[in-house]
Amino acid sequence: MNTATLEGRVAIVTGGHGGIGRAIVARLLREGARVAVFDLAASKEKSHDSVLRIHCDVTVPADVEMALASVREALGPVQILINNAGLLGPVTPVLEITIETWRRVTEVNLTGTFVCCKAVAIDMVQAGYGRIVNIASVQAKEGTELAGAYAASKAGVIALTKTLGKELATSGILVNCITPTAVDGGMIDEIADQRRTYILNRIPMKRFCSVNEVAAMVAWLAGDECSFSTAGVFDLSGGRSSY
Repeated sequence: MNTATLEGRVAIVTGGHGGIGRAIVARLLREGARVAVFDLAASKEKSHDSVLRIHCDVTVPADVEMALASVREALGPVQILINNAGLLGPVTPVLEITIETWRRVTEVNLTGTFVCCKAVAIDMVQAGYGRIVNIASVQAKEGTELAGAYAASKAGVIALTKTLGKELATSGILVNCITPTAVDGGMIDEIADQRRTYILNRIPMKRFCSVNEVAAMVAWLAGDECSFSTAGVFDLSGGRSSY
């Protein structure tokens, strides 16, 4: 099997310090990509794994533009963008969500994705090539009790993906998103056991998704073997969502 399908490509992964983000970064490196991470927990330095880590608030356009300029200088033009930065927010009914919480969850999950897509896609259009993969959620398809802000913001990510994918369909840029169910090592680790059990019982395969399963799908969508799929929504829900 070819283990360097992204050889020489430059990729940005937002939220690359979390469990899913780390798995995506590791997979892209294994495929031969040069990787930069945008994350509030990052500092602008190359770590032992040769990843360029840049402190960046994805909701602030000026931050993203500065970070992108650093990537261009250090690694070259960007061919791959993985929008993985996300915020779950409190597990609470919609009627109890504060406007501050609503705005912050929406800013990180949806506005941050928009800001990064816009900044990076402009360069991709000029180059005539690009791959954008947005991490949404199965909750965006279904709506999920006690996760209204998260579900709504991720539904927006799906709509943005479909729209941008269609707008860029003849430009050489493919835009797709993934809708995983709860992921071991992801946000599911932040919630109470009772809630975990409730979510697990909704998955026909009776297990959570793994971070490596997310990373594997991202790697395919980021590569040239994905050549005729854009504006797509790719399910990773263990049968929970069949559309």
